[in-house]
Amino acid sequence: MQTAPKKVINAWAMYDWANSAYSLIITSAIFPAYYTAIAPDQVHFIGRTYDKTALASYAISFSFLVIAFLSPVLSSIADYKGTKKGFMQFFCYLGSAACIALTFLTKDNVPFGIVCSILGSIGFCGSIVFYNSYLPEIAAEEDQDRVSAKGFAMGYIGSVLLMVVCLVFIMLNDAKNLGWGAWPARLSFLAVGLWWTGFAQITFRHLPRSVASNQHPEHSIFTNGFHELKKVWNQLQDYPVTKRFLRSFFFYNMGVQTVMYLATYFASAELHLQSSELIITVLLIQLVAIAGAMLFARLSVRTNNILTLGVIILIWIGICVFAYFVQTPMQFYVLATIVGLVMGGIQSMSRSTYSKLIPPTKDTASYFSFYDVCDKIGTVIGTLSFGFIGEVFGGLRNSVLALMIFFIVGGILLLFVDMKQKTVVAA
Repeated sequence: MQTAPKKVINAWAMYDWANSAYSLIITSAIFPAYYTAIAPDQVHFIGRTYDKTALASYAISFSFLVIAFLSPVLSSIADYKGTKKGFMQFFCYLGSAACIALTFLTKDNVPFGIVCSILGSIGFCGSIVFYNSYLPEIAAEEDQDRVSAKGFAMGYIGSVLLMVVCLVFIMLNDAKNLGWGAWPARLSFLAVGLWWTGFAQITFRHLPRSVASNQHPEHSIFTNGFHELKKVWNQLQDYPVTKRFLRSFFFYNMGVQTVMYLATYFASAELHLQSSELIITVLLIQLVAIAGAMLFARLSVRTNNILTLGVIILIWIGICVFAYFVQTPMQFYVLATIVGLVMGGIQSMSRSTYSKLIPPTKDTASYFSFYDVCDKIGTVIGTLSFGFIGEVFGGLRNSVLALMIFFIVGGILLLFVDMKQKTVVAA
């Protein structure tokens, strides 16, 4: 196939620009800092009292678990009817509405904020399933690394721009004693919802309708998706390299996603960084990640995807060791810089590597649904273990060591992946 026209590629990448504001401001920066500042140490939620950091971790786990079950059902329908764009829109608007609702979060209704954060996460993750599955439909194999990296780079740039605007208002309020209270932070949540929905319209206007499958579902629409996952798994027996890559991805991605979602809580709990320091740290990660995504995309051209991913995983293992011993804010800033360098690279390279390894098919949503289920279940395990270990052992440093184990296992499994043999049938 040929790569789609530049207008379509730019429209696809623009969705990264639109939704990455959620990933930065809600997931990583202002919302965690605001939540940490207003929430009591112990939060009562649905019949039980939780440590506030553990509760945030469990909320993320729950949202990913919901998507792990919803994704197969919706992806099957999307493949059959060619409605990827429609599902992207639904989850986009759900997530945007949840962000807007967070504007009303105060210290008196923390459980309301937890519910909104769950819905926002479901909206974000749900739309990404269908967004990712468009990649092999709009880009030829030789262009997928470049197009995938472009999406991540657009996301980092767009999210940083909005983040800077929000940060200016927050710091201005603090420095000038303007008396706005928490409104600058709360209005940041409103800005994310409007930004996400607004720029997504460019994507929805120019992204083509996905290709519908000619095959009629063999089962009901509520169970066919899980049968599709089983079918994908059976088909992967003829593509052992793809299966080996997914095993590796499952483990190392546990660590990546957990760091992305919970690094701010770690810095707050273990290093007692102030809200403004936390936000600036996350902003630093985003800026470095732009260069990281491009750097590792170029490295993959000079070498190959698997070697590039192996290098990134080794750096992640070093990050976990460094994080266990970090004691000062300056050490954490150095750590954040290294995290930023590999954060964009590993996400972009993982997506494009899998896109290259899937067999020729029109049912790309089913294959990316399988990829997404691996991503989400891994994230559930990673965030659950991070929160549980921190709650049981009274600190998050031991949780970091658990993440290191995930990276080590993923790196070992990656050694058995040879992309040159991707079409070799297993014996």
